[in-house]
Amino acid sequence: MAQDKIQTPLVAQTSDEKHESNKCSNFMVYLTTFVAVCGSFAFGSCYSLFGSILTFGAMIGAITSGPIADFVGRKGALRISSAFCSVGWLAIYFAEGLVVLDMGRLATGYGMGVFSYVVPVFIAEIAPKNLRGMLTAANQLMICAAVSLSFVIGTMIQWRILALIGMVPCVVLVIGLFFVPESPRWLAKTGNQKQFWIALRKLRGKNADISDEADEIQDYIETLEKLPKTKLWDLFQRRYSRSVIVGVGLMVCQQFGGINGVCFYTSSIFESAGFPGDLGTIIYALVQIVVTALNALFLDKAGRKPLLLVSATGLVLGCLTTALSFYLKTYEIGLSTVPALAVTGILLYIVSFSAGMGAIPWVIMSEVFPINIKGAAGSLATLVNWFGAWAISFTFNFLLSWSSYGTFIVYAAINAGAIVFVIKMVPETKGRTLEQIQAAING
Repeated sequence: MAQDKIQTPLVAQTSDEKHESNKCSNFMVYLTTFVAVCGSFAFGSCYSLFGSILTFGAMIGAITSGPIADFVGRKGALRISSAFCSVGWLAIYFAEGLVVLDMGRLATGYGMGVFSYVVPVFIAEIAPKNLRGMLTAANQLMICAAVSLSFVIGTMIQWRILALIGMVPCVVLVIGLFFVPESPRWLAKTGNQKQFWIALRKLRGKNADISDEADEIQDYIETLEKLPKTKLWDLFQRRYSRSVIVGVGLMVCQQFGGINGVCFYTSSIFESAGFPGDLGTIIYALVQIVVTALNALFLDKAGRKPLLLVSATGLVLGCLTTALSFYLKTYEIGLSTVPALAVTGILLYIVSFSAGMGAIPWVIMSEVFPINIKGAAGSLATLVNWFGAWAISFTFNFLLSWSSYGTFIVYAAINAGAIVFVIKMVPETKGRTLEQIQAAING
């Protein structure tokens, strides 16, 4: 039976399989990842224009991202994202009034919403299991790098020129897609067997034995095809409930822990604590890039779950330290210590977020959903993420006005809840194929 074939690989990898994996060439995997994360860089460039209209565009993109990627493929969805971002940047460049400017922001937001789902999913589906975490985390690294670079460049050039520069990663992406294969798993799901074998061979190298991997992918998809065709409400069936809870729950933990409030108001937070805001922003950007890069390097060694737990614990401590600094300032206690506490708390928060909660929810989201529900479930998770980004950014100033230290106590409580969620619900996915992960989670 096909189901029996799926379960067999859940046992430890044999020495023969290890020898075969050593013969694989990863050049095409790295090239494909580089092309895909150009979308992440475009995403980060757009993010520097963050605003309500852009965020609503991203929510619309999130809703449609899964169905688009299922219908036209991962490469097709990346092309559509690039087109929307490019049109949006051109509209912003040529805008003479608010209407055209806002339409440009809406278009770039839509492209961001699609990119945020398709890039990690595409990378996860083409990467070998021993590199999947690192390569998928490169998505978050490129977003951080693009946001930081956009802010730096934006201080030196006119915003219209910045809009044209924002098109560069989109152009590189579209050109690069001509030289890399489509996701083998999507090709297998759509019944394109010939292209499936060609794509997998191209990704693993001409000397690699791909028969075991190909059989595992095809057997699992054949098993899923025997199930009834899924609709949106089928995501809440018991069969898929754990993967949906994990994928969506991690997005809630990522966003509602306060990251977008901290990110977009870092300068004002530092200034409120009596510390130079510009310096705080620069430190924020540099620390985020360095720690996110280290996280990507260690993700396939340390595992997803331990890094998430370390990250969430650090977020709690960072929030509590920041809350203490604002409490002391509010009640004029030990004012000389306030700037140091504020800087320590915010930096600890940023380091902790970049060490796990920034990248890993996207990595796990791309791993846990079976391919027959990936479009609908991925769209739901991405929508929740963007709604959370909007909600936290919108409410952050109101919360600070209510109570500066109380705001960070609330975020600390949410991040403490994230620790419990990770311990109770999140599986370790390191070192297993997507089919092994999904069979184990979804039974």
